[in-house]
Amino acid sequence: MAAFKNLRLQVLSILALFALFCLPAAARAQKVNIEAAKKEGKVVVYGSVVPQAMEGLHKGFEKKYGITVEYWRGDSTKVMDRALTESRAGRPGFDVVEANRGVQLIMRQEGLFAKYIPPASEKFPAQFKEKDALITPWRVLPISILYNTELVKPGDVPKSLDDLLSPKWKDKISMPDPSRHTTTAQFLWNLQRLRGEKWLDFVKALAKQQPHLVESLAPVANVIIKGEAHVGITYIKYVKQYKGPLHYVLMDKYLTDPNYMSLSGKAANSNAARLYIDYATSAEGQKAISEDGEFVLYPGVLPPIKDAEKVAPNMIFMDNPTGEEFKKLRNDFRQIFFGK
Repeated sequence: MAAFKNLRLQVLSILALFALFCLPAAARAQKVNIEAAKKEGKVVVYGSVVPQAMEGLHKGFEKKYGITVEYWRGDSTKVMDRALTESRAGRPGFDVVEANRGVQLIMRQEGLFAKYIPPASEKFPAQFKEKDALITPWRVLPISILYNTELVKPGDVPKSLDDLLSPKWKDKISMPDPSRHTTTAQFLWNLQRLRGEKWLDFVKALAKQQPHLVESLAPVANVIIKGEAHVGITYIKYVKQYKGPLHYVLMDKYLTDPNYMSLSGKAANSNAARLYIDYATSAEGQKAISEDGEFVLYPGVLPPIKDAEKVAPNMIFMDNPTGEEFKKLRNDFRQIFFGK
């Protein structure tokens, strides 16, 4: 009997070791060869963040490692288009791509990326990590209601999206045109996660408020500051990034657009690229980008925005419609908002 127990323990030990060493490599963070990265001397990044917001991150990285960052900026769609065009031609010019989830998923499907988990990102909340290790979340963009603090009295500040349907907000709301702006279409579609099947009823009621429609989320902040609208639906970060009488509404939940960094599968400077992603997800790098109002994932790092600590725990990453679903959404929103 004792011999049987010993044999059983040996077998269990062997199985445990087998399970440990047979785990996919992507399940564990990968150390960076810093000396090899320094020898490469540069990293080429295509990103959607404006250069001035990335300045602190890039200066910190260059000072710490002596590696030059060559940064090209476009919106997420342009980043994807350039990366895909170069890759399909067999001449990828990027080492790292930074963009929102929707376009990152498309590029991932096209096979542009190599697996990499930066060690610093291991401290991120587990629910926000990608299991396949091909894309790494590094900043998040929660959406709320912003309002003009000079035009909206404290007692009139809306407390929820439903409050925007009050008659007093008719002709006083700004938002991007969801028939043209992908993230806004995605946001409205994701409302079903908060209100179920009635999400489309809300969208129809919102359209009847005759909102001031703009081309993207950033102009919403300007429209509110100028007083052309009193309230608007856009990113919270703009209360820090725009000067003017601007504040945001604290809500129970925030639909949030995550942005990711990914390592090129054919990176010319692969070690420098890994080091760059690891730095961007480290406490130091996350603090640098958060100073400009960006929400990040590293525990304890918050942007200098009032009550930011109340926003972070209540973020919900938005799901992504398929290409066909996006096409239908645009057509539906065109009919709802323009009657055509």
